[in-house]
Amino acid sequence: ACFRLLCSLLLPALFLSGILCICLVVLLWGVRLWIQRKKQLRTAGRDGKRPLLVAFFHPYCNAGGGGERVLWCAIRTLQKKYKNVTCVVYTGDRDATGEEIVEGAFRRFNIKLIHPVKFVFLEKRFLVEASLYPHFTLLGQSLGSVFLGWEALLKCAPDIYIDSMGYAFTIPLFKYLGGCRVGCYVHYPTISTDMLSVVRNQDTRFNNAAFITSSPLFSKFKLVYYYFFAFMYGLVGSCSDVVMVNSSWTLNHILSLWRVGACTSVVYPPCDVQAFLDIPLEVEKSTSEYSIVSVSQFRPEKDHPLQIRAFAKLLKEKRVGQQPSLKLILIGGCRNQQDEERVNNLRRLCEELEVSDDVVFRINIPFEELKRHLAEATIGLHTMWNEHFGIGVVECMAAGTVILAHNSGGPKLDIVVRHEGRVTGFLAEDEDSYAETMAYIFSLPPEKRLEIRESARRSVHRFSDQHFEDTFLLSVESLFK
Repeated sequence: ACFRLLCSLLLPALFLSGILCICLVVLLWGVRLWIQRKKQLRTAGRDGKRPLLVAFFHPYCNAGGGGERVLWCAIRTLQKKYKNVTCVVYTGDRDATGEEIVEGAFRRFNIKLIHPVKFVFLEKRFLVEASLYPHFTLLGQSLGSVFLGWEALLKCAPDIYIDSMGYAFTIPLFKYLGGCRVGCYVHYPTISTDMLSVVRNQDTRFNNAAFITSSPLFSKFKLVYYYFFAFMYGLVGSCSDVVMVNSSWTLNHILSLWRVGACTSVVYPPCDVQAFLDIPLEVEKSTSEYSIVSVSQFRPEKDHPLQIRAFAKLLKEKRVGQQPSLKLILIGGCRNQQDEERVNNLRRLCEELEVSDDVVFRINIPFEELKRHLAEATIGLHTMWNEHFGIGVVECMAAGTVILAHNSGGPKLDIVVRHEGRVTGFLAEDEDSYAETMAYIFSLPPEKRLEIRESARRSVHRFSDQHFEDTFLLSVESLFK
């Protein structure tokens, strides 16, 4: 009787599930056919051929960071190489016009596009804002990106889709529903084996709160959640036809998570080294003030508080009453209200540490002003743990500052490495080592600092716009066949 009851309940449920699955498959197939039909109806160009639409998914294309420089250089590179290509940018920057965004790219990055770009403005960018998901942020943002990607696909179905901002969960959507050839440029894996080890070891960091690290139960639950997310992330990432990563550090993580080594390559981001190489290198003249410059967006992972605390320690222990005086100049972009609040918190930290008069904030400044600050600086400062690459680090080295970066990630593996057997900069890990290394750099004779600056400058040609163009075109070539 129990068996018959079970069968009477189970069989209809299985039948209904099968019907629903078939309906879903038919619906998705219908959507795919409808999208393909929209592509075929696209208007031909002047030469009678239908232009190839290459779409970049970059919801924050007007943010002004290193990721945006990669986007505009990639578009300019494709415009140079392919004549019958129209570049599309999916963006949520509805507070600016397309012309203003392109002008901003030129003003901030010195990048002039050859042809116009088509912008598709998305209304649901709020779905990928971290603030919308106080808990399960990674999963929430990733699912939000799928809905945002769906909006993008409905508004414009491309032939080639490139995720240039790290929203890997959109890749299957464009590949299987959009019928696109898909690629991605990974600046930073959404989850990494390092993040798993942070939770496993119960370390407190900006993305692992103290209340979790203090509880074995919460830590185990978060670890299970991270492993599940890592599995899903690997699944969607493996759908890519072409994978480009920005550094050796990112490559190692993506290979272990996505397991698509055959189509994965390192494409160093384009750093505008040429613009900084114009700055003359010479032995520093005696001055009444030395400056330390930091170049990075005001985001939590950049760890600006570490810079301020290390600088305060340097002033207290090494420089009190001594000449010349020191200035810390924090240069960066603010994307939204959270970033602005972060800057206000940093200003309050300066007041607490009594260094407000010695710390200068320069926000969303034009390229020429950035160049001037770097030309005048003695030290270039960077403090992000496991920075995926570090365009700001390269810019500091090209400009002729003595770089001091974090002893991890891209700076450690790719950038601040010996060149032709010579030192190109310094690495540190915590408040004490940063303060000590800054004091050591200032204690060097100006001639010795010049040697380091010259070695650093010679080493950055590996990260030029031209090198990026060559490796980028080589990587995406299969998408255009």
